[in-house]
Amino acid sequence: MEHIFVQGQDANAPVLLLLHGTGGNERDLLPLANMIAPHASVLGVRGNVLENGMPRFFRRLSEGVFDEEDLVFRTKELQQFLDEMAEKYLFDRNKLVALGYSNGANIAASLLYHFKNTLRGAILFHAMVPLRGIDVLDLSNTPVFIGAGKYDPLIPKAETSELIEALRKANSPVQEFWTDGGHELRREEVDEAKDWFEKKF
Repeated sequence: MEHIFVQGQDANAPVLLLLHGTGGNERDLLPLANMIAPHASVLGVRGNVLENGMPRFFRRLSEGVFDEEDLVFRTKELQQFLDEMAEKYLFDRNKLVALGYSNGANIAASLLYHFKNTLRGAILFHAMVPLRGIDVLDLSNTPVFIGAGKYDPLIPKAETSELIEALRKANSPVQEFWTDGGHELRREEVDEAKDWFEKKF
């Protein structure tokens, strides 16, 4: 997978896994990472799927309707890729914290659903339920921050609330933060995520 790795100044900090939204790339969330954890190493990854020329992490059948078979396949592909990158760049595989927006947040949530201890934590901006009908693995030691817009035209409020509920049922200590905005990422969300990250890590 196309990616970028930037070694941070703090070797003890978690490594931020940057997962972009539709049409983004491996560099898109670098400014965001710099705001939230300026001294951490970062691994930015570009999705392997193209939709009308725009990179994504998995296919969808229509707006808000995921190709579940492809989602599962791509989640496994990303999991294997992260294992390989930890070996290549010599970072602690157990200290990876996802920072995802929209489509990137959804594949991060799917990682949490499918693989135990794959992430040390996750910041999910504007995320949806990745899959239904599966038991989410125990997330007792995996804190999650969720930022969302109450008036997001792409993701109904109930959808994000269902994701929060599913993660909490799996024992994740979830912190949610809602803005009066839509699908755009707001500064107040980023500030809250930074505060959360500093307290947890």
